[in-house]
Amino acid sequence: MFKEWLHLFQKDSLMDRAYRRSSMMLDITLSMFLKAKTSLRYTDNDQVDINIYDRDAEVNRYQREVRRNVFKHLILRGVGRLSSGLVLASIIIDIERIGDYTKNMIELAMNHPHRLHGRKFETDLQRVETAVEDNFIRTKSCFESADEKTALQLLKEYVWVSRVCDDCLFRLIKEDNKNISSSDAVSLALYFRWLKRINSHLRNILSSVVNPFDRIGFEPKND
Repeated sequence: MFKEWLHLFQKDSLMDRAYRRSSMMLDITLSMFLKAKTSLRYTDNDQVDINIYDRDAEVNRYQREVRRNVFKHLILRGVGRLSSGLVLASIIIDIERIGDYTKNMIELAMNHPHRLHGRKFETDLQRVETAVEDNFIRTKSCFESADEKTALQLLKEYVWVSRVCDDCLFRLIKEDNKNISSSDAVSLALYFRWLKRINSHLRNILSSVVNPFDRIGFEPKND
């Protein structure tokens, strides 16, 4: 389905520009995510070599531009192209939300007194971080190439991320480890939650590559 939409995007200057802006939004949010993870987990100071508010404003500006171009496209082309426009309008919401969560991560890094260690959750945390980063990079590639096979594989491969994040979060709430400081416990709880949400939004984007518009955000049908 997405391959058909991509073919339509390339034939229309407004939709092609909207699609390219969506891809740029993914570039920016991926960069923000990698910077946020490095700052929070591997540095002991509150310095981040990226202006998160400028980058977040850039993502928001591109989101508004995509909406304008989609709207103009629908006015000019009519409802016959409705699905192709709505799919981009849906995807950029997920990308913008990812940007918000990465901004939250950087703000946490700027306020956490030292690098965040997962303590007894470290193994699970590293596993989730690696999965989300890999999912992010490969989702961007799927979106740009309309690679349905890889999208389906990723949807199956990283379905476990939400479950692990929830399990660690609930163990923190239940004070499963009394040796974790309140600062680290709160930070870990927030971080697990944000990683889960980023992964969920990436899954929504992947679902747009394999699903019709009405099923974006849902698991692909097996039939």
